[in-house]
Amino acid sequence: MLKIEKLTKTFGGNVAVDAATLSVDGPSMIGIIGRSGAGKSTLLRMMNRLTDASEGRILFEGRDVTHLTGAAKRQWQSQCAMIFQQFNLVPRMDVVSNVLHGTLNRRSTFTTIFNLYPRADIHHAIEILDRLGIAAHAPKRAEALSGGQQQRVAIARALMQDPRMILADEPIASLDPMNAQTVMEALRRIHDEDGRTVICNLHTLDTARRYCDRVIGMRDGRIVFDGTPDQLTTGMAREIYGAGADFSEAATSTEIETLDRSAAEQARLQALREAEATA
Repeated sequence: MLKIEKLTKTFGGNVAVDAATLSVDGPSMIGIIGRSGAGKSTLLRMMNRLTDASEGRILFEGRDVTHLTGAAKRQWQSQCAMIFQQFNLVPRMDVVSNVLHGTLNRRSTFTTIFNLYPRADIHHAIEILDRLGIAAHAPKRAEALSGGQQQRVAIARALMQDPRMILADEPIASLDPMNAQTVMEALRRIHDEDGRTVICNLHTLDTARRYCDRVIGMRDGRIVFDGTPDQLTTGMAREIYGAGADFSEAATSTEIETLDRSAAEQARLQALREAEATA
């Protein structure tokens, strides 16, 4: 389905992605983990063609999409919809219109200028919002919604493109644990119910383990791990993050259950220290 061959991106003398190679044989839920600056975002941006590769190839169902231009490039970008950390919505526009922006690639300039949408598209946009649990917010301005709700609007906009793949660049990085869980559950349902490939850049190991069937680890622009969540040991995590023996997965967590366990453990240790101090 998707094959990336020695994909490389350099900025001046800096190598952001270094000969990344991977293949996706069928619909998958994939998490890419690594420290900030590991090359995760650049890899996704090259896949979507927001950034041109310096070397290497991107093949989708045997078709080389690495150097597409014009209408062919826009068509490819509609097939691999992008979701960003900062949502990229129009704040003062209503929610349903933001979702309908997912159809811009197949609309004429005239209808775009005058904001004209077929009734069928409007109904479909509301159906998608209902699926994501936010149809009641359709007439509201996007800026009136919470961060988690806005990210679900961005997901709805991506689904309006009817993409083959969804690329999500740190979709929960700016969200609290409850909203992060809601967004990840939505992405997982899209994979399970629609059979779409979803590739997410993530900071947290427990999120990748919980929602993804495959995890890719990047360090210094290179892919250093590619396996199942069960194969992602603490030792491998230390290698991916370049961390020492004191590395704690809980310190990177956005999962509510992990945070609760971590808080309980911290309270237990504090109680022990206080007991020792008064002994």
